[in-house]
Amino acid sequence: MIKILSVDDELDLELLLTQFFRRKIRKGEYEFYFAHNGLEAMQMLLQHPDIDIVLSDINMPEMDGLTLLKKIKDRNNPALKVVMVSAYGEMSNIRQAMNNGAFDFATKPIDLDDLQRTIEKAKEEIDFVKQTQKEHGQLVDLKADLSLAAEVQLAILPCEFPPFPDIVSDVDIHATMKPAKDVGGDFYDFFRIDDDHLGFVMADVSGKGVPAALFMTMSYTLLRFTGTKSLNPVSTVSDSNDMLSKESFDSMFVTLFYGVYNISTGEVRYVNAGHNPPYLLKADDSVNVLPKSNNICMGVTEGFPYQESTLTLDKGDTLVTFTDGVTEACDPSNNLYGEERLEALLATQEGNTAEQITSAINNAVNQHANGAEQSDDITILVIKRK
Repeated sequence: MIKILSVDDELDLELLLTQFFRRKIRKGEYEFYFAHNGLEAMQMLLQHPDIDIVLSDINMPEMDGLTLLKKIKDRNNPALKVVMVSAYGEMSNIRQAMNNGAFDFATKPIDLDDLQRTIEKAKEEIDFVKQTQKEHGQLVDLKADLSLAAEVQLAILPCEFPPFPDIVSDVDIHATMKPAKDVGGDFYDFFRIDDDHLGFVMADVSGKGVPAALFMTMSYTLLRFTGTKSLNPVSTVSDSNDMLSKESFDSMFVTLFYGVYNISTGEVRYVNAGHNPPYLLKADDSVNVLPKSNNICMGVTEGFPYQESTLTLDKGDTLVTFTDGVTEACDPSNNLYGEERLEALLATQEGNTAEQITSAINNAVNQHANGAEQSDDITILVIKRK
């Protein structure tokens, strides 16, 4: 139904409109309201805020049509359209009304067929505006939901450092995650398996946004559930992979580096499932990249025979794991930050804490980007044997 307010001090117009549009009125397509000056019109608009179209004369007592038009525009309702009606000889007033935001105009004596076409044209515009407002409202709600989802997502990641006060003299751990969108697909994790072993994860889910965030949550939960029950990284990754492959949607997968760290000996047993190799910072200031793995990403296929590797962190050594959002960060000219810059930076981090190293990487990547839009999640996890 189109709700129309006619504002005119000529009482005959009320009868003329209701007679001409009687079929539309009976069918419930049009509903008319009537006021005789601008003040009555404003009161009517307050009583019926869902009025769609105002047909307003220009010359009226108490408040003229141009003043009414200004007050309607001050209400800032783009879905309310005003059609000015006046004598043909008052074209200067009509031009002023159009310049001040009137939707259209009609001249007296009114051509009612032409007026009907004007009303229908206004209805199309009103429907478009209302649909746009509805979609905008949905986007605002979605943005709020995404903001809450981002808070929930970050809340499940460990964020208290140092995380294990009882072994703070043995191991130094720090991690950060900076999503490219409201929610991300990267994640890290670390947890106690027993008194002498820590499990830790660095992972990157394919895709971006909400689907990646959902797959990230599923992967995170599976790895923590299986990891806390086993000291064998192959068993943890294999079991997680089999369950994730069954539940995978839209061909999504996750690359990850999963390790089990022996607090007493410094030994790290790990599985690299298609992830970029971490760096090992030796206490003598040398920087070594770990060998690439032939293991496939997790979530691709069930039953894959994952292979385990080992390394040992001597006292003062540091393991730096990260996602490709670090090395693939671009500057405004699309130049990648790259492995060479990262290796050169890590070579300057001798003696620094895990937090200082993560901060140095994040700062260097941010400086390289120089204001360019972040295209991928940036996640870093550093483990240092004291």
